[in-house]
Parts: sequence; structure tokens; C-alpha cells
Amino acid sequence: MRRVLPSLTALQFFESSARHLSFTRAAEELNVTQSAISRQIRALEEYLGRDLFRRIKKRLKLTPAGEAYATQVRDLLDRAEAATLQVMAYSDAGGMLNVGTLPTFGARWLVPRLGDFKVTWPDIQLNLITQAREFNFAREGIDIAIHFGEANMPGCVFHRLMGETLIAVCAPKILKENDDLPIARERVRNCTLLQHSTRPRAWQDWLAATGVAVVDELAGPRFEHFHMVIQAAVAGLGLALLPEFLVREELDNGRLVAPFDVSIPNRHAYYVVYPEEKENNFAVRAFRDWIIATCKAEPDTSAAA
Repeated sequence: MRRVLPSLTALQFFESSARHLSFTRAAEELNVTQSAISRQIRALEEYLGRDLFRRIKKRLKLTPAGEAYATQVRDLLDRAEAATLQVMAYSDAGGMLNVGTLPTFGARWLVPRLGDFKVTWPDIQLNLITQAREFNFAREGIDIAIHFGEANMPGCVFHRLMGETLIAVCAPKILKENDDLPIARERVRNCTLLQHSTRPRAWQDWLAATGVAVVDELAGPRFEHFHMVIQAAVAGLGLALLPEFLVREELDNGRLVAPFDVSIPNRHAYYVVYPEEKENNFAVRAFRDWIIATCKAEPDTSAAA
């Protein structure tokens, strides 16, 4: 069945024109003439039966249909380019591997260990893609990912990497301002609780474990990434509840302290996960085996295959 698609050239010319809002700049970028751009845009509009641009006081402006189409075409071209590069880099014993990871886990745990992976597998090129939300493998072109939560994505293979223990930390100056904080957990009532957007109930669980009641455990500045929570704690903005392995460096160098003897294990865990159809992919298997072995070899993680 023949697809209803305009030419790739027309889509490229349209995307560039929409991004620059200028046929002249699009022509310069693509190394073609302005008249060539105009012809392709006119042909595309005739094919679609819609105007994509309007000229207002000698300025180019997208129509509502043009704005919506430009977003989708840009995503289509990005994915086509990524797929092309991946095929060009493919080999039976290497190739390109797109790895999805949580931002702070990627920066603080994964990246410092990738040198070892590169030594073992020099022919595999890793591309790291970070986001806090759950990955969509098909839409985002991801081959394998680090997932935190439960092993509940249909059509995917999960391998447990490690658990997580949460501890309360703060800057040393918080202790000076609340000199009995290490002794009396009740002093938490006087402290700002730094919140993490994806862990809205974390403080509630920690306070329940300590037996301390506060007016509102959900109150306090909210941050999207653990990295931002860590920096806020170092800056003395309040108490933070963080995975111990992510703040080990700050605890060792004294930028953060753990004033309480309470830690709580998280019921969720970190997993390496990939689609079932990727299970026989050489690069996926190489990364999977490497990261599982790396987690097992580290004494401060509760890792399991």
C-alpha cells in the first residue's frame, strides 16, 4: 500500500524554513537557491491542501497548521537521521547504542564508570539520553535504559541492578543554626524540607519511620532532579532526603552531613531494561552484562541479577 507522503526534500526545506522563518536563511543553510525553497514549499502546500506560511509585513509567519506540522516534521527528521547514523555505525561486534538514564544517576554513577566499558568494548559507541520520566523505547529510539521503580513495562526485559537507601542530609551550617539537631529529631519541625518532584511521599515515609510529626511534610521548595536537590542541600536551603550512594562524595568531603541515624530502604529498585526484540542485539547484551557485573562488584550497592 502506497504511503501518503510528500518528498523528503520538501520536508527538509519546510523544516528549515519553519525554524528560521525565512526562505533566504533556509536556502543558505541547505546550500540551495531561495527560488528552490519557494518551489518546494509551494508544492508541499498544494500536496497538503493547506497554507503553511503567511507573509505579514514582509515577514514570514507559520499558520496554525504550519506550526503543528513543523513540530511533527522536525521530530520525524530527527528520528530518521538517528536511525541512519545508527545503521551507518552498525557492526556485528560494535555499533551505536542509545542508552536512556536518569539524569543524576547518569551523571554521578554511570558516566564515571563508562571508561571501564569503553576499554572492554571499544567498538561500541554509547549515546546517553537523560530524562526523569519513563522512557518510550520506540518513540525515542532508545535501545536500553536505566529504570527506577517496578519491573512493570509490558514487552520489556528487566534485570535488577541495585536497591536504594534514603538518608536525611544537610549542610554543616544547618547544624550550627540548630545546634541540637543531631540529638533531637523533633527539630525537623523547624527545618525546610527540600522536595523531589518524582518522590512526593519520601518525607512522609521517613517521618513515619522516625515518629516525628510535622505540620506539612509536603511543604518546601520542589526540584525536578536529584542533582538540584543535592545542590540545594549543599547551599544550606534545608534538609534533603537522598539516596546515600548519590551523595557519598559530599558526605566524605564534609559538604553534607547526615545528622540522624535513620535510613529507610526504598521498596523500588534500579533496573536495566530493554525491549524483548533487542535481547539478541550484540551491543545491548554487552552493556547489560557489563552494568550487572559492575553493580555486583560494588560493596555499597544491594545488587542482584
